[in-house]
Amino acid sequence: MQPLKGLTVVTLEHAIAAPFATRQLADLGARVIKIERPGSGDFARGYDQRVRGLASHFVWTNRSKESLTLDVKHAEAAKVLERLVIEKADVVVQNLAPGAAARLGLGYERLSKLKPGLIVCDISGYGDDPDNPGPYRDKKAYDLLIQSEAGFVSVTGTPDEPCKAGPSIADIAAGMYAYTNILAALLQRGQTGKGQRIDISMLESLAEWTSYPLYYAFEGAEPPPRTGAAHATIYPYGPFPAGDGGVVMLGLQNEREWMAFCEKVLLQPALATDARFTANYKRVAERDALRAIIVDAFSSLTAAQVLERLEAAQIANAQVNTMREVWSHPQLKARGRWTEIGSPKGPLPAMLPPGSWDVPPRMDPVPALGEHTDAILAELGYGAADIQRLHAAQAV
Repeated sequence: MQPLKGLTVVTLEHAIAAPFATRQLADLGARVIKIERPGSGDFARGYDQRVRGLASHFVWTNRSKESLTLDVKHAEAAKVLERLVIEKADVVVQNLAPGAAARLGLGYERLSKLKPGLIVCDISGYGDDPDNPGPYRDKKAYDLLIQSEAGFVSVTGTPDEPCKAGPSIADIAAGMYAYTNILAALLQRGQTGKGQRIDISMLESLAEWTSYPLYYAFEGAEPPPRTGAAHATIYPYGPFPAGDGGVVMLGLQNEREWMAFCEKVLLQPALATDARFTANYKRVAERDALRAIIVDAFSSLTAAQVLERLEAAQIANAQVNTMREVWSHPQLKARGRWTEIGSPKGPLPAMLPPGSWDVPPRMDPVPALGEHTDAILAELGYGAADIQRLHAAQAV
């Protein structure tokens, strides 16, 4: 069976960080019940309409979940939510504003007394430890802002302009650490029977991912420069134009590869012993001169010809693919990484999660807003008249 089958996750989530974490729990078989605001739901539903009228972010992070609409500030809805957590949940995940879950009665301190085995994962921008809140606890924290605070933007981009990462990397980092911490907490609970609180900070998550440039700038040293798609501290490593207008990405890691590159790709074996380029740090210092030599050598070749030479020399290389080309990538196709999921707009392609298991991952539909509300209420013991009354009161 799927490794998390039989576990239930109740999540008060929006945007990316928490939904990405819980979708991965769903991939492994967990039942994930997503609490959404009646009428509008997770605001990520409205980010765009690129997937047959559905939002691209939402489709990506919310398959295999059940949608339960609750106005969590309504007294009747609050009772429903508490019953759901106490009766059904193994894990509660939330990325509301700091302190909001506790005000709703969903803080770990209270819930752990009612259900000692419960795992509660709180995700926030800067951390939400009531004993050590820090000065940034209540600052709004969107992905771009965390990329900036964590220093990521300062080392990303061109010499003239810093850039953010294209994907929501701060959200993704936090979601991954939430996911792995929850898995570890489940293992610990299996040994001790006790739950715990997990406090995930977007800032801390992305700062961990930015630790190489942090150490590079150790004790006030200069940070790695912004070099666009090229590597800041290894050269040649990055994009180079070919004569037909195509762009080839290549990377060298050691002196053996440098010699092969000069001999078999540039067809200039003497360049390997040029005193300007005989070590990586020298090539980095002379990158402008070396780039001119490489671009000149590639100017009479097509991108395909450059790639052919790189392959023959066993030099790491890649095409700079567009999103359209990734959809049809031959390696993803050959490995059978695409499948199909349901959605309110019909079948959609979906990539299988990385990793391989004897049992396939769970790949269920993206839910419509409130699609499972009545069924979950009935599961909690609410009769048809009670459910109708909750709808009439706009509690659900």
